[in-house]
Amino acid sequence: METLLSARSTVVAAKEQAFCSLAEEAVILDLKAGVYYSLNEVGARVWYLIQEPKSVSQIADTIRQEFDVDAERCERDVVRLLQDLAGKELIRVQHEKTA
Repeated sequence: METLLSARSTVVAAKEQAFCSLAEEAVILDLKAGVYYSLNEVGARVWYLIQEPKSVSQIADTIRQEFDVDAERCERDVVRLLQDLAGKELIRVQHEKTA
């Protein structure tokens, strides 16, 4: 099941993971499944950002500033990455509360 994220969703790395940096990349070990995942430079930066809870918009803003990328493309790519990580249960997602 795909996790749908909005700009106001909050995400944080799941505690059941171990990770290390390799040059400008990151490798994540899912301790429950025993599976490794590799992230490129931008993905690694997102991973470091979500070691503490952050909103999707905060993450996209940081990535856009640090990597000088178009806002629309940045948000789309960040959401896609976070949805992929959520689908693998590597992150926890808290959706915005509606009134």
